[in-house]
Formats: sequence, C-alpha cells, structure tokens
Amino acid sequence: MDFLMVFLRLADWAVYQLLANSCYRAAMKVKNHGFFLLRNHPPQKSPHHQFPLFPSFTSCCFKKDQQQTVVCDIQNTILLNSKSFFPYFMLVAFEGGSILRAFILLLSYPLLFVLDHELGLRLMIFITFCGLKLKDMENAGRAVLPKFYLENLNLQVHQFFVSARRFESRVVIFTRVPRVMVEGFCKEYLSVDDVRGTELHSIGKYFSGFVSSSGVLVKHKAVKELFQNEKKPDIGIGSSGLHDQLFISQCKEAYVVTKEDGKRSARTIMPREKYPKHLVFHDGRLAFFPTPLATLCMFLWFPLGILLAIVRLCAGIYLPYHIARIIGGSTGVNIKIEGCDYSWEKKNKRNGVLFVCTHRTLLDPVFLTMTIGKPLTAVTYSLSKMSEMISPIKTVRLTRDRKIDGETMHKLLSEGDLVVCPEGTTCREPYLLRFSSLFAELTDEIVPVAMNTHVTMFYGTTASGLKCLDPIFFLMNPRPTYHVQVLGKLAKELTCGAGGKSSHEVANYIQKKLAGALGFECTNLTRRDKYLMLAGNQGIVEDHNSKSTKCPSS
Repeated sequence: MDFLMVFLRLADWAVYQLLANSCYRAAMKVKNHGFFLLRNHPPQKSPHHQFPLFPSFTSCCFKKDQQQTVVCDIQNTILLNSKSFFPYFMLVAFEGGSILRAFILLLSYPLLFVLDHELGLRLMIFITFCGLKLKDMENAGRAVLPKFYLENLNLQVHQFFVSARRFESRVVIFTRVPRVMVEGFCKEYLSVDDVRGTELHSIGKYFSGFVSSSGVLVKHKAVKELFQNEKKPDIGIGSSGLHDQLFISQCKEAYVVTKEDGKRSARTIMPREKYPKHLVFHDGRLAFFPTPLATLCMFLWFPLGILLAIVRLCAGIYLPYHIARIIGGSTGVNIKIEGCDYSWEKKNKRNGVLFVCTHRTLLDPVFLTMTIGKPLTAVTYSLSKMSEMISPIKTVRLTRDRKIDGETMHKLLSEGDLVVCPEGTTCREPYLLRFSSLFAELTDEIVPVAMNTHVTMFYGTTASGLKCLDPIFFLMNPRPTYHVQVLGKLAKELTCGAGGKSSHEVANYIQKKLAGALGFECTNLTRRDKYLMLAGNQGIVEDHNSKSTKCPSS
C-alpha cells in the first residue's frame, strides 16, 4: 500500500510538471503572440526588449595597456545564424551515435515547444548521450562539429575575439549546453582560455544521458563561482534575453548582441579565407546542416535513396559504360566532362597511359572509366572486400612498400592503362594533399585528371566509419555531381625520363596544375595528417597542428 501511494504521488507530480505546467506555459505563449498577430497587432514586448539595458557590443573597445577578462556565451553570440542548438545535438546523435538515435531525437522535437528551456535541454541531452561512448563524442567534437560551427560563425563577434587576443585578453566561455560539445572547438579554433558548460554524468566509458549533480549550468552563478576570489570580469557579452542580462551584469562593462546585429550577421557569411584556422579535413556523413525540417526530409528520402543507390550501382557493374551513363543521368547522376578528349593513338606503344587523378571518393577511377569509355585498372592502398566485389573495374592493392609498389604498377602499365591517386586518401575541401612522387618514375605517358564532386545530403567518404558503405552513401544523394576534367598529356620535357626532371619536381608540377584547374590550394598535408586529425588512431602530434594551421603550399 505504501508503495502504491508513493507511485501515485510520483505520477501526480509528473503529470503536473510535464503536462499541466508546460501546457500552461505553451498557452501563455499563444496568448501573448498568436492572439495579437491575428489582430494585426505586434506582440506585447517587455520594456527590457524595447530598451536594452546595455549598449551594443560593436561599441566595445579594449584598453591597450591593461590585460582584461572577457566572458560570453557561444550560443547567443557566436552562433547567431542558428537560433537553436538542436542541429548540433542531431549531428552528435547521427555521427557519434546511430541513425536510430537521430530518428528518436527528431521525434522528440515537438516536445521542445511544450517543455521549458531547461527540461527541453535535458531531454535532448538524454536522447543524444544515453549510452554514447565518450570516445565517439570526442571524435565527433574533433572531426564533425567544427565544420558546422565555422559555417555559422558570427563574423563580427569573431573579429571581436581576434581583437581580444591581440590585446592578450583572457576569454572565458559560459554556456548551458554540454561542455564536451563546444570546448574542443572553442579552444582549437577560437583560442579561448577556459570553457564552462553543463557537465554530463558518465559510467565508465559511456555517458548515462543525465547531467552531473551540479545540474544545468546557470551562467550568472557560474561567473560568481569562478571569480569569487578575483575581481569581476572586465567585459561581458550576451544577448538581449533576461538570463544573459543577469549574466553580463556581473561584469564591469556589459554589451549585448542585438537582433539587428544578429540579422546583419546572418547576411554576412564567414568567408573561408577568414576562418581562424584552415578547415582541410572533416568527417561525418551529413553534408547539410541538420535543422529539424532538413532532417525530416532526409529520413523521408532515406528508403528511396537506398533503392536508387542499388539501381545506380547495378547499372555501373553489369551494363556497358555508355548505357550506364544514360541510366545514371536519368536517375539524377550528373557527370560533367571537360578538357581534352582521350583519343591518343596507341600504335607501336608498349606501355599504357598513366592517369594521375585528384582523389575525392572511391569512385574516381569508375567515373573516369565511364568518361573515357574503356576499361582501366586502379591501384589502391586500402579497399574493403565489399568495395572490391562490387567494383566494375579491376583494382589492385598496394603495400606501401615503395619498391614493391613500383614493380607492381610498372607491370600493370605494361598490360594497359592505369589510374593512380597520388594523394593516397580523399579530401572533401578545396585542397590537394601532397602527391607521392612514385608515379613519376614509372612512365613518361602521364595524363593529369582533375576530379571533383558535389553532394547535397551524404558524403561518400569517411575516416572513422564503415568504408564499405562509401559508394552507397554517395549514390544515395538525390543529384550527385562528378566533374571530370581530362587535361592534356604531360609534355616530354617535363617528365623524368625524356625531360630529366626529378620525380618530386614532376609530382609538384602536376599537383599545382590540377589545383589550378580546380581552383584548389596545394598543401603539404598527407594521409597520416588526415587520420591523426579525424580518427585519432595514431595520437595527436604538435607538428600536425602547426601544419594544419599554416596550410603550406608545395
């Protein structure tokens, strides 16, 4: 009987908290906004929203001869282009968790309108992190989230951060979202000194889905706790909301990012050249910003996308090249062909032609074969058994032993034309990785090929996921695009044999030529740098960080 009474009391409390109290808040929102809209009258605003208590952050200036402390929140100041943090939770759920976890998170989205901010945040945290490995969150924070943070970066506030670092100011971020979701980006890309956010509870190597005993971070209280034995922070930046007003009121000087500043920032997209750090590598399958509507469209497309990928794949494997191109085009695959036509005479030639391609996906040699209309042989460093089985062209594995690989490719060239990707791994961004020079020592019959791709929903490459699914994900896109530009054959005087050039000179020349054709930038980064950054399977090296920051050209 006692247990029954306790259960009934808990049920009564839950009904009040989740239904009565939340429905009352929802009804008040409708009353204060919807009713006035229907009467063509603007919703009533509090004097606080009409007359901000603090000036705009654009009027803030630093003192040259004094080291200052700056505090702000990442959600309401830096990421103004995304009003909700829901898409970033979706990225963690999909990339770090699974598609099922992402689907459950999407189904919970309507509840966020009913629940208050703290309960909604706790719900998103529970669905996203319950049972998630700490390592998977670390990988997502390092390889997936920074790309989307940079694309939503407020240019004005970023320039403010640059000024703060120039005057050697101490910058501290306070945020209600989980610290593990923002700390890596803030310290790596924004050079923030400290990040305080909501701490998550974990059991061993897994998150429990609950926040720690300290609860959801309250920003103005966190400021008092951090600076209790010090003087107040010099500068505070926040939004015009009530919670942020309390937060920045703890500082000597307070500034707000107004709605006008936010609208101006939304129109000012951060250009790639102004990124605080070069974004050369990133991982994950999603090629779009997963807002609730965009994520819903993705899930509705998913079954049709799988069926479409199977049709496209079977056409490429079993049908002649010209028919496969027709079927691919009719199902939405767009192949753009430019440059020199492959029509060299092969009379009295003992060896085949070596095609040197930029590496965008595993399908590069396949699309080149379809473009030329004749079978080619591709050499790869690592390829899954499934990819080998479904490949419509001959593939040969290399060993990464220079002598053995050179003999293998020389033998293959004596049998016919060969495709090689000297970068050794794929790169999604407009950069070319350092070219291995081995190919230049094999033959003087070298044809550079500039390959590029464009997708709208799924990336067809991965560093930490299942590589066997790479072709499937690429072909699941509604309208994937492959741009194939066959350049002119390399002049004899620029080769190793007839021209007397070194293999490194030839490799660097072709890299620059391909980069110029695509509008890309050359780098000295390698496959090892990519996997250190994205998969973390070889540890973190300081030299790697400096390379990624400088992005030196070959």
